[in-house]
Amino acid sequence: MSASGGGDAASSSSVGQRRRRPEPSPTQRALGLLTRREHSRQELTRKLQQRGVASADAAAVIDKLASAGWQNDARFAESLVRNRANSGYGPAYIRAELSTHGLSGEAINIAMDGFEGDWAAIARDLVDRRHPQALTGDRGVQRKAADFLLRRGFAMDHVRAAIGHP
Repeated sequence: MSASGGGDAASSSSVGQRRRRPEPSPTQRALGLLTRREHSRQELTRKLQQRGVASADAAAVIDKLASAGWQNDARFAESLVRNRANSGYGPAYIRAELSTHGLSGEAINIAMDGFEGDWAAIARDLVDRRHPQALTGDRGVQRKAADFLLRRGFAMDHVRAAIGHP
């Protein structure tokens, strides 16, 4: 009995003395976010502030990381364009999302112009997967497919090419 009593005392005292990790620095927090995926300057600032980093400290950290090449708005924009296009979104939707990240019109244009994909082919692939009956000539289904593509940010030219209308 005394053997088990001594063991309990040792285990209960070690539970109360767990080591706490030190609070990560603003730089460590920012690097943790950037190692997961690209972030825009505005998005990184917002996330750091949500984690208790002062606005001036967040700006200083982001400036330091940007000069070291860890944070780059142009690289973020290119990544977002590729990601959203691969997820089936059109250029209008992607432009709108890029503008919510505080990027300049010039940065958005450069990222969009740098995309080497074919918007009409992406739209056609979406129709093949989501509304294959639209390709048979059913006007009602074609209208649904067209509405779907327009909501996804494709231009009317892409919609026409996707559903087979000249």
